[in-house]
Amino acid sequence: AAKYPRALCQVLLDAPKIIAPFDLKALGVTDPFLANYLDLLAFLLQGLPASETLTAVMAYMVEDFYRPGAVMEFPKGGSGEIAKALARGVTKNPGCTVRVRSPVKRVLVEGNRAAGVELAKGRVIRARNAVVSNCDLYNTLKLVPPGASEAFDEEREKLGPKDESAAVPLCKSFMHLHLAVRADKIASYLESIPPQWTVVSDWDGPIDAPGKVVVVSMPTLMDPTLAPEGYHVIHAYAAGNEPYEVWETFATSDESSGVLGESVSYRQDPAYLELKAERSECLWKAIERRLPNIRDDGVCSLVQIGTPLTHARFLRRHRGNYGLAIAAGNKEGLAFPAVTTPLEGYFRCGDSTTAGIGVPAVASSGAQCANALLSVWDQLKLNEKIDM
Repeated sequence: AAKYPRALCQVLLDAPKIIAPFDLKALGVTDPFLANYLDLLAFLLQGLPASETLTAVMAYMVEDFYRPGAVMEFPKGGSGEIAKALARGVTKNPGCTVRVRSPVKRVLVEGNRAAGVELAKGRVIRARNAVVSNCDLYNTLKLVPPGASEAFDEEREKLGPKDESAAVPLCKSFMHLHLAVRADKIASYLESIPPQWTVVSDWDGPIDAPGKVVVVSMPTLMDPTLAPEGYHVIHAYAAGNEPYEVWETFATSDESSGVLGESVSYRQDPAYLELKAERSECLWKAIERRLPNIRDDGVCSLVQIGTPLTHARFLRRHRGNYGLAIAAGNKEGLAFPAVTTPLEGYFRCGDSTTAGIGVPAVASSGAQCANALLSVWDQLKLNEKIDM
């Protein structure tokens, strides 16, 4: 506050505006297409329409989209390079490591404080200062054993799912379609294809209707190294609009909770395969807008379809959810959980505590979590390193 008094005062003055819902009518947006387009942008970022999204989120997104010279950036080498860069940011510091394929079984609690974690294979990792969870909300709550902390148990009872219906509303899940495509079979279309396109099947009704919004990416148009020579890869997904309820008849109790179970027998179930084909039809149609021959014989050498069960199973997300669906200004008075928890030394970040999904939620909530962990003086030292 002492270092940035003017900026702080401006934030305090604008606070009522930026934390309010993005009211299209109050802002004078009357054109139906523009209103629908803003709904689409909000939905792609947060899984909710513009009217249920914070003004701060919409302001950031619109400003970033339409600043002079703005482009949609893509990481060279694919999205995995982002994870590698983040890992390097950790491992470059003495004594710091990143462990992969190391699912956590539970948070260890000693003396009413988070003391570390126990991995699924039994290994114990002790924490010097804190344990930070980037799991979804349900699994962040579930990792602390019942009875370990009375205050935490009370929060779990308030926020956690009851009878498979979440106390805190959740966004829907995903359908995915991954293709390996022979370049010679689509050569005549390549000059007119953008690396990414979005298809909205119609502008009537809720923006999150099943299969309504589909995003298609063809990253090999920008980075050919992402596929073997002579091939392209395509990824189409229905973002946050696929109901889990359609699929839960095939799920084990562990998988619906976002736990990687041993039973995968449903994957060869004819009824499951038939449902995958049916629910992925909207994805094929979105690709066919640009590549009408995509389903012809010999065009695709590999086809993989992901469902909400895939999300729950491999991303360990309760019911494959896309994040919390807490509307800005909701009548119930629901708010995103804080980065702190009632259990001392246990913190959370990601979409369990911040409006938005994916990288924006992780980055902003990570900064908030660091703010809660570090002293003011530590923060000022770090600010000097990034010229703040």
